[in-house]
Amino acid sequence: MTKAIMFMGTGSDVGKSLIVAGLCRALNNRGLKVAPFKPQNMSNNAAVTADGGEIGRAQALQARAARRDPVTAMNPVLLKPEGETGSQVVVRGQRRASLSARQYWTDRGQLLPEVLDAYSELAADVDIVLVEGAGSASEVNLRAGDIANFGFARAAKVPVVLIGDIHRGGVIASIVGTLAVVEPGDAALVRASLVNKFFGDPTLFETGRTFLIERTGRPCFGPVPHFVDAARLPAEDALALESYAGGNGPFHVAVPRLPRIANFDDLDPLRAESGVTLTLVQPGHVLPRNADLILLPGSKATRADLAALRANGWDVDILAHHRAGGRVMGICGGYQMLGRTIADPEGIEGAAGTSDGLGLLAVDTVLAPTKQLRTERAIHLASGEALAGYHMHMGITSGPDSLRPFARIGSETDGAVSADGRVSGTYLHGLFAADSFRRAVLGASASPDLNYEACVEDALDGLAQHLETHIDIDQLLALAAPIET
Repeated sequence: MTKAIMFMGTGSDVGKSLIVAGLCRALNNRGLKVAPFKPQNMSNNAAVTADGGEIGRAQALQARAARRDPVTAMNPVLLKPEGETGSQVVVRGQRRASLSARQYWTDRGQLLPEVLDAYSELAADVDIVLVEGAGSASEVNLRAGDIANFGFARAAKVPVVLIGDIHRGGVIASIVGTLAVVEPGDAALVRASLVNKFFGDPTLFETGRTFLIERTGRPCFGPVPHFVDAARLPAEDALALESYAGGNGPFHVAVPRLPRIANFDDLDPLRAESGVTLTLVQPGHVLPRNADLILLPGSKATRADLAALRANGWDVDILAHHRAGGRVMGICGGYQMLGRTIADPEGIEGAAGTSDGLGLLAVDTVLAPTKQLRTERAIHLASGEALAGYHMHMGITSGPDSLRPFARIGSETDGAVSADGRVSGTYLHGLFAADSFRRAVLGASASPDLNYEACVEDALDGLAQHLETHIDIDQLLALAAPIET
């Protein structure tokens, strides 16, 4: 009989996603069929699924850890922030609406039947479902209508392990306090706690662990030491960008941090290159003059991020970089920004209207309500190297420079290249994971031995072994409950 267990956090960024990913790989290594599940996620870092939709990047990584294809049932509700107070609501992989935060939180309970259907669909084909909660489990002000944490756990009757982050401090109070403030019926579902992200000698926490066991009346797993190679795995959301940088090599890639940056894991293969210095330029700072390549990343709200780019003066920096002979590249929303105009006649990303682009590519974009979601295999035309990536965008881009395409996908073309060859744009996400293409871009600065996909697999295997070492996984599995159908 299929079983399930849910991992909630005392707060955001306590390591829930990595714990679930590591357990997916560890249990799969033991011969179990495993599926990850997150009822509701909020992230602009998304992935295209095998069934033609999109889910949070973390769930796609967890599916990879479980050696399964990602499917929309693994993350039935995905919120993609478009501004300070609203998000695009993606249900079962497809955009359903753009709602204000208040409207979504008022109506979200109506999505619970679809969430439970997705959960049951996954359970039909595996031995165990590992469920990840969202944010903090103790936000009692958001409990009514909840589908992400205890609202789901109560409806699906799933036992819970509560994860706390000892590195940020106050882990004992956060675990005990969560159990104190949530409803008694919710607290009754918590079967154990888990202390994560420990630095130093774990025996120093033994008295703390004993206290948690005695005070909560539940087992305490860990402490789990900080997993150093976590930096080699795609991050779940923009919280990771606070410390996102990489390398100290001779090839300098500068990336402006846009407010609504999306799919920034496009940059991870560049960050893994020892010959690359990757600088994520924060608002208020100029783009470095010594950059070899300025890369404009994807965006969840292209016109709004283009306005923010101009407000920071980055448009001046980019144009000066190009005049000085520098190279500029844009991916997805970044590609749209490099063109002449971006039109949103239907108000898909905000107020209807048209924005002037940077004018470095002779193309124009019209945003359309139908989102293109598909995986691709392509050829980079300038180098002849193979690419593998995915499309996730809502625009149609055309113009004279698209007659010099960036890539060929079967009988079709993608992207555009300027007449001088120094500006290029593409809708293909994930392209830098292709080792030969990345080497063509970086030249002599590229590592000839770096196999990026193999590095991700090695990190997942290392994470699984890390958890096998520091968690009693047999005891953890004993807490899982059969799924009721």
